[in-house]
Amino acid sequence: MPLRQSAEAPRFGAKVRALRRRENLSQVQLAERLGVSPSYLNLIENNRRPLPANLLIKLAQSFGVDVNAFATDEDSRLVADLTEAFADPMFEEQDLTSVDVREMAVASPAAARAVISLYHAYQSARATADNLSSRLTDGEELAPIDGVAQQTLSHIPSEEVSDLVQRHSNHFPELEAGAEELWARGKLQPDDLYPGLVRFLEREHGIHVQIARWGSERGVLRRFDPDKKVLALSELLPTRSRTFQLAHQLGLLRFGPVMDRIVLDPRLTTDESRALAKVALSNYFAGAVMMPYASFLDAAKAERYDIDVLGRRFRVGFEQVCHRLTTLRRPGAEGVPFHMIRIDVAGNISKRFSASGIRFARFSGACPRWNIFSAFLTPGMIRIQVSRMSDGPMYFCIARTIQKDSGGYHAQHPVQAIGLGCQVEHARELVYSDGIDLDNPDTCVPVGVTCRLCERTDCEQRALPSIKVPLRVDENVRGVSLYAPVPRP
Repeated sequence: MPLRQSAEAPRFGAKVRALRRRENLSQVQLAERLGVSPSYLNLIENNRRPLPANLLIKLAQSFGVDVNAFATDEDSRLVADLTEAFADPMFEEQDLTSVDVREMAVASPAAARAVISLYHAYQSARATADNLSSRLTDGEELAPIDGVAQQTLSHIPSEEVSDLVQRHSNHFPELEAGAEELWARGKLQPDDLYPGLVRFLEREHGIHVQIARWGSERGVLRRFDPDKKVLALSELLPTRSRTFQLAHQLGLLRFGPVMDRIVLDPRLTTDESRALAKVALSNYFAGAVMMPYASFLDAAKAERYDIDVLGRRFRVGFEQVCHRLTTLRRPGAEGVPFHMIRIDVAGNISKRFSASGIRFARFSGACPRWNIFSAFLTPGMIRIQVSRMSDGPMYFCIARTIQKDSGGYHAQHPVQAIGLGCQVEHARELVYSDGIDLDNPDTCVPVGVTCRLCERTDCEQRALPSIKVPLRVDENVRGVSLYAPVPRP
């Protein structure tokens, strides 16, 4: 049954009640702590009164949580993930509505996340079963899978790290401050950054930097030996990548405790997730060192977010600029709120973040009408798209392929594509919007999150039926796709 939509406003009553119960407080006890009557608190918890700002601050202080814990963005992501999970054909017989999904996400976010984790495990189990079935069908002898199967069925570390980054809005103030401290203490200069970092490592940490021959360290781009205090970098790395690796190692050395504190997030459920998160944070720090916040933001605004110009000025690559643009969320000094996605030629998403409000599919394939897929047809060229989601929002997106620049003649050079975008309201701040009629609806390409959640039925690229439109098939008539309703004569 299609999920019915609702314009119901976000509510905080369930959040207040959940926090109170977590602390084993009665309504009378919490009301006394907040300086309100128990009856008024009861009305708030039952969403019959709004949560005033002063009580919001008191609640945050009383429970030791960030005010952002009451923000609705995470609720929206949770609702989107639940909706996508419940779009699976296995739930078709259930009479679920969008209100049911929203109620679950708001009233019990922990239970909602548990459902998503369970669905993720189910998907992994199904994929493993399909793989084993395929191998049996092909007559291939099965190898032992102890440990592998358990890992397949467990939480995927990359997904947990992506969620961590999203919860922090891809902005980590302590690491930004650490990068600025490094510039000041090391007296670094933009035109002398790589030598300056080499000298800083030697002077402050007694670490010698060596350039390793590819033959002696084949397959290794960076190796740090803490006992010998030697940091070896591959000779195949270009200067910008060597600089990045130096900054990455400095982040681990100087701000490891900060990163360790961040990765204590209970939603990182495995050692692998926490280790991967620390690598991601070290990469974040390296980007902040190579592209200092204030000067990079000023340059981005002055050059209207021209990625090539910014790359040349800060001596970094296309992907590094795009990633840094998504981190400009410092209160009072913010850039355009971008989303970013990275895929390979098979459509696998290896990096994603959204500050623009756009949603990415977690459990199924992304919409093939996004320009990031067509970027593979014109390698190295920027492709521009104005898109409209099925629920109305419009986005301005650019996409381009990238290729790894390390490895010798016989090395593989995988090609990936980067997509960067924002809400169309910000498009005029980008140089790429010049000459494009942003007000003309005919320029918009209709896209969706994934086929199961998209209600457009006139799409020639639809691969699955929509849960929002009843499936009616007439074997005597063929429309633009198998799942498009055929108009009656």
